[in-house]
Amino acid sequence: MNITGTLRLLALAAALWGSVLVAGPARADGPRDHERARAALQAGEILSLQKVLERVQRRHPGDVLEVELEREGGRWVYELKLLQRGGTLVRLDVDAATAEVLEARPRARPEGPPSSMPAPPKSP
Repeated sequence: MNITGTLRLLALAAALWGSVLVAGPARADGPRDHERARAALQAGEILSLQKVLERVQRRHPGDVLEVELEREGGRWVYELKLLQRGGTLVRLDVDAATAEVLEARPRARPEGPPSSMPAPPKSP
C-alpha cells in the first residue's frame, strides 16, 4: 500500500472510530454501550481501531466497509467487513485487546450484475 492509500485508510479509520464511539454498536444491549466502549479504550482494555486495522491489514488487506465493536463472551470484539482485491468480501472478528483475528469468513463476489442493477434483457 502506498503512502496515499495508507493516509486514506487512516483517515477512514479515524472517521469510523469516531462513529463507533458516538453511535455505539449497531446491536447495542443498552444506551450506555458506547460509554462502556470508550471507558474500555481509556482503561487500556482494548486497542484503538487504528492500531487494530494496522495489524489486521498486514494479513487481510482490503477496504474497510463496516466496523462494529461488540462485547462477546466477556471480551471486546471488533467486527470488520472488508472488500478485498477481486471483489471478495471478508468478515473478520478481531479481539479488541490483542488484534488477533478470531474468525475470518470470506465470501466470493457473486457472478452477474449487482442486485441493484437490472439484468440485461435476453435476446430472442
